[in-house]
Amino acid sequence: MQIESQKRVLGWREWVALPDLAIPHIKAKVDTGAKTSALHSYYVEQFERSGAPWVRFGVHPLQASLDDAVHCEAPIKEIRRVTDSGGHAEMRPVIETTVVIDNQVRVIELTLTDRETMIFRMLLGRSALKRFFVVDSGRSFVLGGNKSHPPLNAPAYAE
Repeated sequence: MQIESQKRVLGWREWVALPDLAIPHIKAKVDTGAKTSALHSYYVEQFERSGAPWVRFGVHPLQASLDDAVHCEAPIKEIRRVTDSGGHAEMRPVIETTVVIDNQVRVIELTLTDRETMIFRMLLGRSALKRFFVVDSGRSFVLGGNKSHPPLNAPAYAE
């Protein structure tokens, strides 16, 4: 078992990568109040592939920008009822994908939902953090970068 001093400290907001979805950097709000992570998807279309449920969705990974769009497809793990912080419940597709946080690669569950009115395009829930990270709620971008730009060593979007 890992002791607390060996866990990496994160701030309440950090830049992360979703390589399976071709998203090299996205600003995430680290939310220990949320069990599962959530990703802003401006459209979500369910379909079948070889008899299995899949989802096609679009992501604008950069806040306040509709210019950069990433179109993704993934198998649906399940459809889950999720209640947001405002108490509103909705049925959301859940996918499994890889997240890279501070060069650590983790497979996480990610729900897809319209977060257009929210400040952050992604919530990083406590299930993605357990056993490896602790959160210092008084700090931001501990891993590098700032609110406008990812860390300098982060890959750039393909043109």
